[in-house]
Amino acid sequence: MRKLIKFYNSWFLLLLICVPVFAEPPYSGTVFLDSGILTIDDPSTLVQVIATGVGSRQMFDRRANNGAGAFIALEALLFNAFYADGETIEIQVNPEFESSDAQVKANIYGHTIGQLPALLRIDVQTVWIHKGDKPFGGGNNNILIHTESPGYHGEWLEETIYHEACHTSLDSRLANSAQWLNAQSLDGEFISTYARDNPAREDVAESCLIHFALRNYPDRICAAARSLIESTIPNRLAVLDAMAIKAIVESDRYASFDGPAQRRK
Repeated sequence: MRKLIKFYNSWFLLLLICVPVFAEPPYSGTVFLDSGILTIDDPSTLVQVIATGVGSRQMFDRRANNGAGAFIALEALLFNAFYADGETIEIQVNPEFESSDAQVKANIYGHTIGQLPALLRIDVQTVWIHKGDKPFGGGNNNILIHTESPGYHGEWLEETIYHEACHTSLDSRLANSAQWLNAQSLDGEFISTYARDNPAREDVAESCLIHFALRNYPDRICAAARSLIESTIPNRLAVLDAMAIKAIVESDRYASFDGPAQRRK
């Protein structure tokens, strides 16, 4: 019996060593941590939005396919958004909007996207805008917007767009990289339960918004929150610091650590 107990004790200790035990995350999600991380009055690089007519486009709509979401072919209202750093993004608006309203929507969201760092727009080629109370989305070289989703509009709009742009431009470069996975392991914690429950899909986006706040607007987060964030994910913050430096000094602005980025499908 003593040998059996000793065996199980040894097995349990080995399990503790080999299986990481993560602490409880401090937040449920970082988009709604503070609505003042980014504000409508922050500077935007948007220069102008020009209507270019109507064209056939494949656009993902979360309302399609009985709410499951699907790509649909539309004769979309098209706009080009021009930014001061030379970027141009095509904004595609569902024809359920009147043309004048579509122009207003293109300018509103074009302005918010212009508040993003250039490195978060590097893979944003298009924007899809629909009506409907559905979540925003990032990926596919695109930002997806549903204009009747109240939780993502108003005071939370800028933070939501930032989160989705992280999906579009960072996930393919970071989420499965050796540097990020090592940082996850070293930190031993996740910043939010949303990141913890979706580590491959949400950890980068959940971390990058608060990294931006800490490095650019630290006064917009209380001292206690700053300390908590820095002590929870210090290694992830260091990885994002390194990428930000590379973005400044290298012409491609957001080079991959592990080779050329693979665009999300």
